[in-house]
Amino acid sequence: MSDFPNPAPFALSDSARDELIAVVGRDHVLVTEDERDTYRDPYWFKDDRSYDSSAVVFPGDVDELQAVVRIANDHEIPIWTSSQGRNNGYGGPSARVAGSVLVSLRRMNKILEINTELAYAVVEPGVRWLDLYDALHELGDELLLSVPDIGWGSVIGNSLDNGMTYLPLGADFAAPCGLEVVLADGSLLRTGMGAIPDNPSWHIYKRGLGPVLDPLFMQSNYGIVTRMGVWLMRRPRAYTPLYLSIPRENQLGQAIDIIRELRLDGVIRGVPNIQNLITMGTQFPEHMGMFPGADATWSEDRLDALADDTGIGRWGVRTALWGDPDVLRLQVARIREDWAQIEGSRVDDLGTFTSENWGELSSFMEKISAGVPSLDMMEQMPDWVGHVGFSPIVPLTGRQVVEVVEQIKARVIEQTGANFVCAIFPTNDRSAMIVSAMSFDKNNEAHVKATFDTVRQLIVELGEQGYGEYRAHLDVMDLASDQYSFGDHAYRRFTEAIKDAVDPKGILSPGRHGVWPAKYREK
Repeated sequence: MSDFPNPAPFALSDSARDELIAVVGRDHVLVTEDERDTYRDPYWFKDDRSYDSSAVVFPGDVDELQAVVRIANDHEIPIWTSSQGRNNGYGGPSARVAGSVLVSLRRMNKILEINTELAYAVVEPGVRWLDLYDALHELGDELLLSVPDIGWGSVIGNSLDNGMTYLPLGADFAAPCGLEVVLADGSLLRTGMGAIPDNPSWHIYKRGLGPVLDPLFMQSNYGIVTRMGVWLMRRPRAYTPLYLSIPRENQLGQAIDIIRELRLDGVIRGVPNIQNLITMGTQFPEHMGMFPGADATWSEDRLDALADDTGIGRWGVRTALWGDPDVLRLQVARIREDWAQIEGSRVDDLGTFTSENWGELSSFMEKISAGVPSLDMMEQMPDWVGHVGFSPIVPLTGRQVVEVVEQIKARVIEQTGANFVCAIFPTNDRSAMIVSAMSFDKNNEAHVKATFDTVRQLIVELGEQGYGEYRAHLDVMDLASDQYSFGDHAYRRFTEAIKDAVDPKGILSPGRHGVWPAKYREK
């Protein structure tokens, strides 16, 4: 295991703080501890000040952001940027280096363009999924946005952190196209065709001439994205959401293999979501009540009985079909035929929606794959529950998925005493992310510690088997990154070389996903 940087907390000088206030105004800076505590990781144990900030700054436009970055560069202030700051489960808006200045882009919330002919939008980082949906809804719901489970996050922020959405453009993160970025010296970069002034193809063509830069700003600390194109989907002639039950735990592998073949055959598109009973229960509140993830572990007999009594199954699949009505009928028939191989399973057709009854979308499952965001899932969360995400990427085979799921489950139950929470996302036809949102009582320091210790252990254990996370919590970023060790950490050295070239003073989100600038590595 590598020795990771452990920088001393940064101390922001009064003079530098005053310069920042002069740019955005005192009303847009959080200075006191009470103020700053309103913008921190809501799931971190409240008395642990390891990741405290020294100030939170809210620029209102690109000019103000550039000025903030230049001040940070002049004073060598570490700044940690978030769009909405709601990356809960992975550290929220908190910074890896204590005492950093947090830069929130919530005020930069303009929808810059909606192109109905070519089906794309252009947004600033403060635009939430809810905001963009509202704008599309006002235009008649002719264009659909691929959305995540919870709509309060930033379209840009969630996309840059590889957040999962469910419509066809959600597969392999296909929606983002063309970025505007503030660099560490305060200058402005436009990627792809945007590098040509006034180029009309900036947000509709994903490459350009020479190296493709857009992916360098995903989960990185090379710049601050201030604008992004988002591809949209035309509303299909028909849309059919489906729920597929998996009655017993030992049928998960069989279900995974069927889903893979349906995807490879082009029957299922988008991103189906496979959740265990504890997780799926949030979408059946009439049966499950409040989310029980942090409750003491429920027995297998209790889970089997609940799966039968509610009809949810030990696992369930949320998916959907989009297209012509005749095609959808054939696809549903194919899914029923293949799913019938799972003994006792069920395929629920939740209805077919067209332009004539689109306004009748009502349940969470009906809305989510129609691009209608909500906060419904948050209403099922007790206010004392937090979670940390552990999220390895696994080949989409039943055997490998089950092996990893069972390993995570055993560790969670053994070491945290809580329920096992799990969702599986086939991000494409060949791979899946297994997301275990390990839940804990955020007011119980010992329970929080046991949960994070479990994450660390799993990172190492699965890393030894060749698996790695696609996204990591702030507190374990270095350890998760350390698993990417091929060629004596050639990947890390390459990312560090880029970091040192584009941010020589190391001010932009130092330590994000294990990428540290030289000034921290050399201490």
